[in-house]
Amino acid sequence: MLDQKTICAISTPPGIGGIAVIRMSGKAAIQIAEMVYRSPQIDKKLSDQQANTLHFGTIRSEDNLIDEVVIGLFRAPHSFTGEDIIEISCHGSIYIQQQILQLLISRGARLAQPGEFTQRAFLNGKMDLSQAEAVADLIASANAAAHKLAINQMRGGFSRELNQLRAELLRFAALVELELDFAEEDVEFADRSSLIELSTRIANLLQKLTDSFRLGNVIKNGIPVAIIGETNVGKSTLLNALLNEDKAIVSDIHGTTRDVIEDVVNIGGTLFRFSDTAGFRETADVIETMGIERSYLQLGKAEIILLVTDLSSEVGPIFKRIHNIREKITDQHLIIIANKVDIALEETKTRLSGFKLFQNESLVFLAAKNRDNLDQLIRIMTNTLNLSPTGSDDIIVSNVRHYEALSLALNAIKLVIEGLNSGITGDFLAQDIRECLHYLGEITGEITTDETLGYIFKNFCIGK
Repeated sequence: MLDQKTICAISTPPGIGGIAVIRMSGKAAIQIAEMVYRSPQIDKKLSDQQANTLHFGTIRSEDNLIDEVVIGLFRAPHSFTGEDIIEISCHGSIYIQQQILQLLISRGARLAQPGEFTQRAFLNGKMDLSQAEAVADLIASANAAAHKLAINQMRGGFSRELNQLRAELLRFAALVELELDFAEEDVEFADRSSLIELSTRIANLLQKLTDSFRLGNVIKNGIPVAIIGETNVGKSTLLNALLNEDKAIVSDIHGTTRDVIEDVVNIGGTLFRFSDTAGFRETADVIETMGIERSYLQLGKAEIILLVTDLSSEVGPIFKRIHNIREKITDQHLIIIANKVDIALEETKTRLSGFKLFQNESLVFLAAKNRDNLDQLIRIMTNTLNLSPTGSDDIIVSNVRHYEALSLALNAIKLVIEGLNSGITGDFLAQDIRECLHYLGEITGEITTDETLGYIFKNFCIGK
């Protein structure tokens, strides 16, 4: 599975910068670096230097000077990949980066594939698969909560808990399978009451982890927010105010927004994914009708729904729209936006003020055009979901692959509990236990395939 050839790649983002880092990993990394590196000390060789040290010098192609650099030297097995690593810090010129990269390739290295450095760290036992995936999440983290989530997973908290449970279950599986060898003697090596207790504890933990995925997905990808309502109630104006830019076209003409307009913004450390939708109304326009259909689809995808209403209009249609939306949503949080409070009809404002709210509902009076009370809306949105884990060691699942494996493991352990309660034979019991062990092992990489690894690491950036 592991290609032994030395790999190299530019690890810093594409483009011009003050400094760029070119990374090389493999058995020949130090040897290849020596071919192109020149130290101010004539007799100094990289192969003679201690691990975890920095060395100033130049990179040359024959006698041609390419750049002055600082080289970091890391030796196996105490490196990120578990192999010898060379990191060349050069000036951030694109030309210099490409010249050094081509020079290393000409001396025997090959260009790394996306995520290949982290893949080698996994294959060399420096981290398990869930920790490797956390590396990509850490790089992509766009807010404090996502950063904390990735750090906790990369440090192995998730893996330790799963491995401990898996080890206990594996011991019972061995005892149950041992019983099969003595089936004629009708003996029990595995204490059934202890196995029920363990299985119940595992089921409770797996249920807790799968339930946490909703929160983890929100932390990682942002809270999906759908802005809906009739035409010309101020949906696009509200989106522009929340984004603090003119993202959507604002017009007095009905039906201006015909498709879903999406954007992401970090508000107070929380990522929100806003979708401005086509306004609800009866229309013969085919394109606008398609946009309205997409508006209804956004309702099922959103965690928060901002129903924008127009206080300068009659209150009857507003109540009708609120009741209509209530019938189409389940457990999402509905925030009724009473917009245009600066030009409101007094009767509409009064009757809406006394409107009875259900659980998971809020009412905000604002003027989106003037940004009046926008801070109140943001405060309600931020407090809608509890995005702060209860403790620093809490495990929150944010990876879809982990969620699927945990769900399958949960189903398997429930079958174990059912089997124990109904007194099924050891061979069927062992099969269900093994199935649970299989899915838990898939998360940490104890059980994996080339196809799974390819899927995971193809989404990494090159150089990591």
